Formats: sequence, C-alpha cells, structure tokens
Amino acid sequence: MFDPASLSLRGARALVTGGAAGIGAAIATALAASGADVCVTVHSRPADETLASIRALGRMAEALSVDLGAMSEAAAADLVSDAAARLGGGLDILVNNAGIIRRAEAIDHAWSDWREVMAVNLDAVWLLSQAAARTMAPRGNGRIINIASVLSFQGGVRVPGYAAAKHAVSGLTKALANEWAGQGITVNAIAPGYVVTENNRALREDPERMRELLSRIPAGRFAEPDEIAGAAIFLASPAASYVNGSVLVVDGGWLAR
Repeated sequence: MFDPASLSLRGARALVTGGAAGIGAAIATALAASGADVCVTVHSRPADETLASIRALGRMAEALSVDLGAMSEAAAADLVSDAAARLGGGLDILVNNAGIIRRAEAIDHAWSDWREVMAVNLDAVWLLSQAAARTMAPRGNGRIINIASVLSFQGGVRVPGYAAAKHAVSGLTKALANEWAGQGITVNAIAPGYVVTENNRALREDPERMRELLSRIPAGRFAEPDEIAGAAIFLASPAASYVNGSVLVVDGGWLAR
C-alpha cells in the first residue's frame, strides 16, 4: 500500500545549483518544505530571498558562491565537499538546475557564446554529478536530478547551443542512470516547458513571439517556477525509488500539441 510518508524528505541534505531565483529557488524552497536542509549555489546575484524562505520553514540553508562556467574536476569536488560539510557531513540530493541561454541566428552564433552555454549547461552537470556520485556510492543511496528542457526533444529557434546542451543533458541522465543504479543512485531529469524566468524575459517582452508560443501551449500560459518544483520533490523522494533514467516533461501540454 502506498505510504504518503514516502514523499517526505525529512532529514535529507540537498545541493541545488542556481538557487537565487526562478526554478532553482522554487525547487530549493520546496525541498525544504518537504523536510530537507539545502545548500544553493550563487554567482551573479545573491540568494537572500531563497535562504530566508528556507530558514522560515525551520530548515538549514547555506549559499555557496561558484562560477559554474569555470568548473573543473577539483572545483566540483570541493563544492560537493563544502556543501556536504555545511549540511552536516553528507549529501543525499543534487539538483543540477543552473543554466544560461544565448540567442542568435545559428549562422551568427558566436563560438564564445556556444562554449559558455556548454560550460554551464552541460560540463558543470557532468562534473558535479560525478563528484556527488563519488560521495553517494559508498553509502548506497543518492538522488541526482538534472534540469533538461522541452528543447531536449526539439531544436527550438535561435538557440542552437542551448538545444544541443539540453539534448546532451537528456543523454547524460540516461547514461549515468545505467551505471549508478546498482549503487543505489537514481539519475533523472525534468524537462520544463516555458516557465516565467529571467532566461526567457526577452521572449515574454516580444508580443508577436508570445502570441506564437501561447497558441501552441494547451494550458495557454507559461508555468510558474513552483509548478516545476513538485516534480523535483517526487524524484528526490523515496516514492521514486524505482524511477531511473527518466526525463519527466512538465510543459503544459507543449509536446502533445
């Protein structure tokens, strides 16, 4: 019989990248509401609101400053070790949320923009997943959740680097799930559709583009970040113990249209 308590994260310790705002902040706060203590990474903006929301729920909250675009193996290991230490000596959940987007016609897309997107959206996901797994495997338990995108399935428009990186995140999720399942680590991804975040501000400020997008979304609107967080709680919880290598789409029906 299903036990509702299996959705609880009481006592879990989580690291969420890009936790200052948007989807990362929503997931970090939801993890805390479900019982977890949380570290978030920050770079260009503080996470004061996120930390305050988590602490108001009675959970531990810490912010770690890091440039994911300059991540190395050593830096990834240090970040995971620092988060684990601040959370009381361990890490149970890693959410690879941080991401950037650069928009340009493919023929004009700068190599520097391509490399920047790959560094944050893919390289950091790989390095942090590997570092986290090295601490989770000896304990025989862990949850890694990657934030993919509906552009893990589609090409999009004027975002070739982003689409390529998100396709790769989907493949990486499945590859790591295959290798680490036997060590008690599940690796899954969430593929959001269009969400109200800073990354798509330019789209939301373009009336013509917004009409095009909303006409394609059966729900008729963009999601709010909190509407992505529920999927993360499920995938992080004991209730999802047999869910592995999945890419869970949360898109208001976009891919179904």
